Amino acid sequence: MTIQPRDDGEDTSIMMPMLVGMTSKHRGALVDLATELAIANAGFEGSLPKATAEALADLTRSMNCYYSNLIEGHNTHPIDIERALNNEYSDDQEKRDLQIEAKAHIEVQKWIDDGNLDGKTTSPDGICEIHKRFCERLPDELLWVENVESGVCEHVVPGEFRTGYVEVGRHIPISPGAIPRFMETFDDYFRKLGKSDRIISVAGAHHRFLWIHPFLDGNGRVARLMSHAMLSEAIGTTGLWSIARGLARNKNRYYEHLAACDKIRQGDLDGRGSRSEAALAEFSEFFIKICIDQVAFMEQLMDPKRLQIRIERWANEEVAVGNLSKKAAGVLRAILRDGQLGRGEIPAITNTTDRQARNIVSELTKLGIVRSKTSRAPLCIAFPAKYAGYWLPSLFPDDTNIDQNRQT
Repeated sequence: MTIQPRDDGEDTSIMMPMLVGMTSKHRGALVDLATELAIANAGFEGSLPKATAEALADLTRSMNCYYSNLIEGHNTHPIDIERALNNEYSDDQEKRDLQIEAKAHIEVQKWIDDGNLDGKTTSPDGICEIHKRFCERLPDELLWVENVESGVCEHVVPGEFRTGYVEVGRHIPISPGAIPRFMETFDDYFRKLGKSDRIISVAGAHHRFLWIHPFLDGNGRVARLMSHAMLSEAIGTTGLWSIARGLARNKNRYYEHLAACDKIRQGDLDGRGSRSEAALAEFSEFFIKICIDQVAFMEQLMDPKRLQIRIERWANEEVAVGNLSKKAAGVLRAILRDGQLGRGEIPAITNTTDRQARNIVSELTKLGIVRSKTSRAPLCIAFPAKYAGYWLPSLFPDDTNIDQNRQT
């Protein structure tokens, strides 16, 4: 006999407001910020050749995973994440488990980026699918959570809401039996919003989801993946920048805002709902500004002239120490200049035979710095994590010592 989780009958109104209201003094500034974000994202997305954008999106998923891990207290090196994507795992069990965790995060984001969550980003089914796809890829060792008070370890069931009571810091989330009701209300509200409200609401949805705390574990990751999906639907981002990077770099303020949003309404001038509208407005402003900052950061980093200078400087250094041939460096420059390069053009560019040209392509491919969809398709730039410190400085923290394999 299945025992139903206890529902204490909490009214769903206790998580209102879900969005900063039209009459709020903060509303105008938030609309302006939402517009600024939409324009900035469209400008950046439109500035990159399709092949370059696709390669950058792959690296950004790894970056998003790295910073989301960091927020959770798991510092998985970008090189180890890249190795996991190539099914190369550490012999150290703890390190291996974190690699598997990172790979799971990236695979779920790729699933989202491919449009599989469109139209159901805030639905209970969609959110449970995110959790299920992430957790079912994890080793069993990462699916056990210790109850701080009882000391008893509980098993996380992928894709299923928690069945017991929990405490998160000073916050005591709703009873387990009430979760389905709250998640339906959550979806009913956010699913019906227009574009401008949708952008503004991402922060509110982010907090209210964490406030409900529907899963025994994994809520933070699901919240950030859900926010990524909501932004994708609202402004058409294709994953070329990472909100997780901005939140991780402002982790203390992020947590402070989340805690503030837990508070009940602070007097008659603090909105009409049960929770503080002023705190929600401040978090929404913080969240959207973080997004704008990350778009600007990536746009500056991907400026074609600056990017070409950095990669050419790296290529010259690699040639000098014998890690890259001069002719291969020349092909790389041609790809950077034109966005892509047909294989048939290489003999003329390098003054080599077809066979020598194929060897050059093989050299570049083995280094992981070019890619193509098929063996005959044009060559495009790739962005391997091991060279990110040289090509895309500050993408990861300086202390990650990104290029572990460089030989001098």
